[in-house]
Amino acid sequence: MISWLRSYRILVIGFFMVLGGVILPFLMILRVLESTFFLNFFSYTISTLGVILGIIGAAMYVRENRSK
Repeated sequence: MISWLRSYRILVIGFFMVLGGVILPFLMILRVLESTFFLNFFSYTISTLGVILGIIGAAMYVRENRSK
């Protein structure tokens, strides 16, 4: 049960990182936030890491529940 919570938590963290990677450029397009090199690189990085965490979390979830 505890390991399921870990995989679920990794999936949720990955989802919110991808969501942040989408929202930040959208706010830059709307000119709510100023587009800087750091903010562009940061949004790309959290989006990429979110996708990687989502894949890892999904693989962990499948591995843990394969026998069920």
